[in-house]
Amino acid sequence: MSSVERVSTGIGGLDQMLGGGVFRGSVTLIKGAPGTGKTGFGLHFIAEGARVHEEPGIVVTFEQFPHKMIRDARSIGIDLSDLEKKGLVKLVFTSPEVFYREAQRAGGILDALVHETGARRILVDSISHLERVTRDPIALREISYAFINSLLRHDLTAFVTQEDVEITGEVSAAQHGISYLVDTVILLRYVELDSSIRRALLVLKQRASQHDRSIREYVITGEGIRVGEPFADREGILSGTPSKRGLEAFMEVFGKKPRTGE
Repeated sequence: MSSVERVSTGIGGLDQMLGGGVFRGSVTLIKGAPGTGKTGFGLHFIAEGARVHEEPGIVVTFEQFPHKMIRDARSIGIDLSDLEKKGLVKLVFTSPEVFYREAQRAGGILDALVHETGARRILVDSISHLERVTRDPIALREISYAFINSLLRHDLTAFVTQEDVEITGEVSAAQHGISYLVDTVILLRYVELDSSIRRALLVLKQRASQHDRSIREYVITGEGIRVGEPFADREGILSGTPSKRGLEAFMEVFGKKPRTGE
């Protein structure tokens, strides 16, 4: 039976957008271009469980050696090494082929990890690497479905990251291949604004729950990720080159508000 309990992501502004967090036992997809902070969002989620709620977590990475993951986590204020020493986080560096095969097998790697750690949360970075298992789109969808179900079978609350080939561009739910499999989709994008590159976040989907549909700016700092206010005076944010809304643009050019009826 699905849980209605909310689980904090470790990022206050994101929890607010999600109506208090993600559901216990759900799967959240974080999709974005390189450098948008996908792994950082996932590490916040794992650290929140370990540090605040005493919920052990597993971090499975297909692309980073553990010492690099620890270094990157430290840069946003998370001490993974300390959490690992305390037995609250388990770092696993493996190949997608091996982890997928073992996740399907009773008594395999995933079963052993959950039994060993008592894990309640898991981060998989990145599900894009499942494409190495097969290039056939139908087979890949079946593999993705089986992979997601293997996480749910253990009643884990999961964050999975996915590379986005589009750095900027209009958003379509159809672009996000496994969106129908997961409960929540968080989209991260770069935005060119006032001659600088900034980052924007959108909760594209949250199953069985209302959520904040605004597009918000977020920043990555040495103390963590901070989600800010919506881009209130701009439109076309996710295109990558937003423009000011009509009234704001008029006032900037002419220095006054248009009169009614003009």
